Amino acid sequence: MFIASRFPQTSIGSFKYKKPKRIVDNKKRAEWILRIGVFGTFIGHGIFALMLKQSWIKYFTAVGISESAALILMPLIGILDIVVGVSVLFKPMKFVLWWAAFWGFVTALIRPISGDSIWDFVERSANWTAPLALICLLDLKNKVKNKKIILSISADLK
Repeated sequence: MFIASRFPQTSIGSFKYKKPKRIVDNKKRAEWILRIGVFGTFIGHGIFALMLKQSWIKYFTAVGISESAALILMPLIGILDIVVGVSVLFKPMKFVLWWAAFWGFVTALIRPISGDSIWDFVERSANWTAPLALICLLDLKNKVKNKKIILSISADLK
């Protein structure tokens, strides 16, 4: 009786699936923590880029982009970062998350390329691993949902 009240049952044909509510809650919490983390990272960096943060110019010049071009590119990058952050917060889409992971990795990697310590790259590892973790979590969620659909269809065919 205790177990039945603690684990809601879902009936899929003749198959009974007991899903612990706590696991679902933890996955949802983890998803929201990651969404907020990616949002904060990209909003913060986007605002700094819109403010034309002077200390970032060296990252552009390290890869051959002139200072004047950097000042033109920074607001565009800032707007894109804000769009990415808001998108991930409200409706995380896989291609946006892949972009966030790529961009987070590249902007972290530019630190040691421009002469900063390798630890500046390490410190920013969450900038690109949080979007990757969210991709994995959403893929896992979709696989579970797809398995339920397949089980339901196969149970209906019997």
